[in-house]
Amino acid sequence: MSRTRTYRCLNCLDEVVTRSFDTSHLSRTCPNCGSFERFANEAVVERFESLEASPPGDLDWDRLERREKLLVAERLARTDKEIGDFDVTGGDATEA
Repeated sequence: MSRTRTYRCLNCLDEVVTRSFDTSHLSRTCPNCGSFERFANEAVVERFESLEASPPGDLDWDRLERREKLLVAERLARTDKEIGDFDVTGGDATEA
């Protein structure tokens, strides 16, 4: 039996789909909000929500746009990157 992964709509954050494969995100029309949107891997969404609730002291989290925050959360959740591997310069997060 294969393990399923959960993906959540990044527009409304309410619609959830499950798939039998593991990827960072899917692109599809959300039946809840109607937008063609990315559905992010639940591990990425959970990491994003954790960072939003308790922003990292080592990174100027509030300067980042939502898209950049999601990118950081994706790298932290799905790679071996750590928060110290990122730097905020000129309004965006770059990997060091």
